[in-house]
Amino acid sequence: MGGDRMNKLEVQRLDLFYGETQALKKINFSLGRKEVSALIGPSGCGKSTFLRVFNRMNDLIPQCRVQGEVLLEGINIYTGGIDVTELRTRVGMVFQKPNPFNMSIFDNVVYGKRMQGLRDKGRLAEAAEVSLKKAALWEEVKDRLKKPAQSLSGGQQQRLCIARTLAMEPEIVLMDEPTSALDPLASGRIEELIGELKQEYSIILVTHAMHQAARVSDRTAFFLLGELIEYGSTKALFTNPQDTRTEAYISGRFG
Repeated sequence: MGGDRMNKLEVQRLDLFYGETQALKKINFSLGRKEVSALIGPSGCGKSTFLRVFNRMNDLIPQCRVQGEVLLEGINIYTGGIDVTELRTRVGMVFQKPNPFNMSIFDNVVYGKRMQGLRDKGRLAEAAEVSLKKAALWEEVKDRLKKPAQSLSGGQQQRLCIARTLAMEPEIVLMDEPTSALDPLASGRIEELIGELKQEYSIILVTHAMHQAARVSDRTAFFLLGELIEYGSTKALFTNPQDTRTEAYISGRFG
C-alpha cells in the first residue's frame, strides 16, 4: 500500500452506510503526490460514492454516515473541526457531464475566486488565463471570454469545468467519468490533459473505460459490490491481476 512514503491521502478501514445499507466495506487506500489513481469496476459497485468521500459530498445525502479514517496530509477530514468549504477548495471535483454555469466563459472560470472575495480585475484576469492554459483551453477561447459558456462544444465545456476547478488552486482533483459524455476526439484531449495535470496535482479518476485507466493512471483500484478487491500499479493489475475476480472483470467475463 506504500505506507512507507508520505502519501497525499490515506484511507483506513472505511465503511459507508446509506441508512441500513452498507455501500462501502473496510476500504484501505492511498494516493501518492502527483499520481493518478483510477477506480474501475461494474456500475453500482461504489466507485463514485468512494470518490465523493474525499470532498465530503456524501454529507449532502440524508442518512449517509462514514466510519473509519480519511487522512489528507495526515489529518482526518471526518473530524468535527474540519471546514468543509475549505476542504472542497483543496479537493476539487469534475463531474461526469460538463456543467458550466449559465454565464460567460470568463465568469465561469473565476466564479470560485469571486465567491472567496477576490475583486481585483487584474488578479481575476490572471487567474482565468492561468487556469484556462492549464486546462488546454486558452488558445481556443482567449478572444471570446465574454461569450456564453454554453456556446462551447461538449469537450470544451468539460475543459472549462476543469479550468474552473483549477482556478481554486486545489491539491487534489477528483474526476467522475469526465469523458463518458464526450466523443473519442474530445475524450483523447482530456486524457492528454490528465497526463499534464499530474505534474502538479494528485488525481483520482473514476472510469468505465478500462483502456482509459490503462493509459492515464499510475495505479488502479478494482471495486466490486462495495469492496476494494485489488489496488496496485496499473501495469501489474492489468497484466498480472492477483485476484480471480479482477481477472474476470478486466478480461470482460462480467461487468
